[in-house]
Amino acid sequence: MWWSWGRQPSSTLPELPRPGEVVSGMHMETAFGGKGANQSIAAARLGATTTFLGKVGADESGKQYKSYLSDQNIDTGHVELVQNTPTGMTEVALAEEGEFYRINVPGANTSMTGKDVSKHKKILNKSSVLLCQLELDMKTTACALRQFKGGVSILHMSPMQRDIPTELITLPTILVMNQDVAATLANMEELQTPLQAKQACETLIDGGANSVIILMQDNSAVHMSKSDKAMCTRTPAGDVRHMADSTGSDDAFMGSLAYHIARFPKLSREHHISAANACSAYSMGIRGTQPSFPGRNYAQDNLGNVTPTFTVIDENSEFGAEGEKKESNEQQKPEEAAPPPPPPPEIPAPEEAPPEAKAITEEEGGEGEKRSTVAAQ
Repeated sequence: MWWSWGRQPSSTLPELPRPGEVVSGMHMETAFGGKGANQSIAAARLGATTTFLGKVGADESGKQYKSYLSDQNIDTGHVELVQNTPTGMTEVALAEEGEFYRINVPGANTSMTGKDVSKHKKILNKSSVLLCQLELDMKTTACALRQFKGGVSILHMSPMQRDIPTELITLPTILVMNQDVAATLANMEELQTPLQAKQACETLIDGGANSVIILMQDNSAVHMSKSDKAMCTRTPAGDVRHMADSTGSDDAFMGSLAYHIARFPKLSREHHISAANACSAYSMGIRGTQPSFPGRNYAQDNLGNVTPTFTVIDENSEFGAEGEKKESNEQQKPEEAAPPPPPPPEIPAPEEAPPEAKAITEEEGGEGEKRSTVAAQ
């Protein structure tokens, strides 16, 4: 797997500044970040064996980050230190009410090319999941997706770029994006309701996408697959204990999605999304990005076996023709309508996941039952 990474200065403010305004901050810290690295760590903490493919600067930050990822049980043997190039950096400003912005300076990430990807073809094809983002050059990402011959490839459409090439829509097994990105890609003026999300999914699948997951503002997720366009589902958000910081929630979702697909390959996509929503909700209750990701003590293996709750979206569903939620009960598949049971204290590895299953996220690998999660950026 491969992805981008970098150092991440983070400031907490009463409110985000307007253009030209100076705002006094309440807290500042510098932590390891980068969407690829974040998502790898999120998968690794759940138990995925993760390999990181990428480049960092041969500066102090890059050396420290590579050592840190190794301490997180991530295989960094395919990470190259680049001379005379700084390690990537992302600055985050977080307001008290949860709003935030990011400024990304990619640094050494930009030196990753298709030729570099080809050197790692062996590990790519040993992995069961390839996880990519848009922090690297899009041609490099497309090259990784073309060369990946394993199981499921996932592209997180973040950070959003201009002029997305068609192959980045058609190559991945699953496209994941937030509702604003979905509206842009589907050429919609707005996307606010589940029915509008369904329309965006249809447009993207008609354009060649294989499967689409749209992360909604209320932290629910809408899913549609080309194999069954008549079935568009909405999986509700997980329970947030208390809102502390939402900056890591999407990365927690992506890492969990990759892990659960690798660990439970025969379960439905709604199972995987439901588990990922639970991990996303967990991360919102803890300040920081990587510190907020849940681990094995959160019984993540059990999440894969919890019966998911979801709604089938159509004009007759609980959302109604205008997309407004009605008072009727949630419409679900007959066998999946029951509320999720409490997770058992222990659960053996499911028969669905073969011993060699691997999930590779863009940044890290995990411990436990060695299944790799490949994440590519």
